[in-house]
Amino acid sequence: MSTFVSVNTYTHSVTYVTDNILRSLKLIILLSGLSPEKLTSDWVTLEKGIKIWLQEQCLEEVYLEVFDPRNGKLIGRWDFAIRYGFAGDGQFRVDTDDIRYHIQKAGVWPSRCDYRIVVSNKPGRTDILGWSQTSLRSTDGLIKQSIGTTIDGSGLSTGTSYWRT
Repeated sequence: MSTFVSVNTYTHSVTYVTDNILRSLKLIILLSGLSPEKLTSDWVTLEKGIKIWLQEQCLEEVYLEVFDPRNGKLIGRWDFAIRYGFAGDGQFRVDTDDIRYHIQKAGVWPSRCDYRIVVSNKPGRTDILGWSQTSLRSTDGLIKQSIGTTIDGSGLSTGTSYWRT
């Protein structure tokens, strides 16, 4: 007689990466001088979309766009590029210290700024109530800085970067 035990680690990875993308966005918003009110009021919708699309493996990237509401011009952006099947060491980790360092390096945004969370998906993704089609603002005049992997969910990770002036 033999015993077989199976654990769906991908489901754990999806939950872990979803939670840490949202926590990282909250950290960035708070430390950059913005109000987290919009993020927290949309948390359930954001969590549902990100989790379902990660499970479907159709989520490509999550963006935090920060813009001047007077003219709509982008003044900064954080990108979390999703990597499926990432061959890590099997551990779950998040590097908030690296995010904090780069926030300090980039500086705070003016308090008048607004922000939004945007995602890009592969075709065929499930439609989620509360999400709609949009396009990203132009990054003209901004410089992209890559900071590497900040979230590793054992086979599912994010490559993180930000745009600054």
